[in-house]
Amino acid sequence: MSQQPPQPIPEEQQQINIELSEDIAEGEYANLAMIAHSSSEFVIDFIRLMPGLPKAKVKARVVITPEHAKRLLSALADNIERYERSFGPVKVQGDMPSFPMNFSGTMGEA
Repeated sequence: MSQQPPQPIPEEQQQINIELSEDIAEGEYANLAMIAHSSSEFVIDFIRLMPGLPKAKVKARVVITPEHAKRLLSALADNIERYERSFGPVKVQGDMPSFPMNFSGTMGEA
């Protein structure tokens, strides 16, 4: 008997089994995101900034490729659009606090 090479599975039949542990499922509250990038990756730090405290803590850091950063941007835009259709426009405060930015590299805020 000759062995046949495995046949590719059609895309609609492929499934990813995603595991979510209890501690990750609880989530982390963050009210500031700092974004830096290089030619090969984006680094997103999610930070909890508490009023009146001089120190803010990075609660999570996510490192992704530029392609995934662009996919994330698209997914966020799509979800915000659906949110606003259901609940109305998201109000954005115009007065952003100023932060000491002691980071190197190209930075952005979210």
